[in-house]
Amino acid sequence: MFLRWIGVLLMTVVASGTAHAGSFGTVEIAPVGEALTFARDKAGTRLLLVSSYEGKQVTGIDLTAAFGLSDPVDLYNEKGYDAIAAAASGEAVTLSLSELGLPVGLAASHIAAGTNFPEHAEEATVEDGPFLFAKEVAPTPFDAPIPASDALLDYEVELCFVALEPFDISQAPAEAGLILCNDVTDRAKLMRNIDASDVTSGKGFTTGKSAPGFLPVGNLFVIPRNLRVFAAAVELRLWRNEELKQSARQSEAIWDFDELVRQSAARQDVLWDFEGREVGLPIDGGIVPARTAILAGTPDGTVFQGVDKSSMVLGAWDWLAGGWG
Repeated sequence: MFLRWIGVLLMTVVASGTAHAGSFGTVEIAPVGEALTFARDKAGTRLLLVSSYEGKQVTGIDLTAAFGLSDPVDLYNEKGYDAIAAAASGEAVTLSLSELGLPVGLAASHIAAGTNFPEHAEEATVEDGPFLFAKEVAPTPFDAPIPASDALLDYEVELCFVALEPFDISQAPAEAGLILCNDVTDRAKLMRNIDASDVTSGKGFTTGKSAPGFLPVGNLFVIPRNLRVFAAAVELRLWRNEELKQSARQSEAIWDFDELVRQSAARQDVLWDFEGREVGLPIDGGIVPARTAILAGTPDGTVFQGVDKSSMVLGAWDWLAGGWG
């Protein structure tokens, strides 16, 4: 089973004003009959079909040598599941985790869900979710630093569904890829731009969650044979400084993949302000582009725990007394 918890991100806060991701030494990999698991070198020129992830190295078949392609989406669309699975009997090669980079090429505009896990909705004090917003940022590798500057950073481990081909938003595709992502957030910027009277409008979320480095993704990309069964069984976990902070099964989410697509269709004309321009969900003429990720929401355990009523009252009093400056 695909690292049934897809935990290849271990967030570490360092004194340099950035956050880094560490990596786990051992991850359970699904058999090829259940899912295809891919990894790629930092240059993006060597694609592996992974069979083992332990001792801080991955072992697998060099698919680039076998098929001449180095992107798993291109390879899957050209050769199909069975042809790739058949290559698993080839000669194995090994790469260290430090040699791994982005396992797949992804778009720079994505669909993201907020408060899609009940416990996170409760801790964030959001009662009318889930909701959607646009995430406007190109993914970065699992070990890339996250610029902090004066941001109030927060982590959100999420399962991302990745479109393998363009698809009509009126119906969820039968197949999709899966990758772990960290929906990094600047809570200070988010709180400055959010509509506190209507959080589920999504206002301010694109602004607070879209900056360079705010979408690190895992170093494995998985295409399951049975997407829905496989995704429901995935367990998400996130560690901060080696302390487990988030843990949940994807089956606990309120909206599953099909419902995320249905809700995206219903919101395809909604626009939000982002850096002086209007942006919407990446749906063009009813079509979601290939390599778009759908971020399926985060479990509870984030740094931000919502705003309690007493804080709201104090904030309103401060504003009446002279504003927030």
